[in-house]
Amino acid sequence: MIISLRRGLRFIRFIVFFAALVYLFYHVLDLFNGWISPVDQYQMPTGNAVKVFQEMVWPSNGEGRPTMAERLRLFYWYGE
Repeated sequence: MIISLRRGLRFIRFIVFFAALVYLFYHVLDLFNGWISPVDQYQMPTGNAVKVFQEMVWPSNGEGRPTMAERLRLFYWYGE
């Protein structure tokens, strides 16, 4: 079996070129990921922000916890 040095170097050059392109493509996608990703929606508000959630005391069954029906109603109310 004859191993050609020219074919071996061409294969090595192909592998290095392919790895460089994959590395470049990964970093370009990472750059776009930072651009496309939404801002952190749970960060502390700044400026003239107003708190829109008002804590309510829900009627409970006497133990201090809401009943299952009240929890289900709250679940559907928030739509989560």
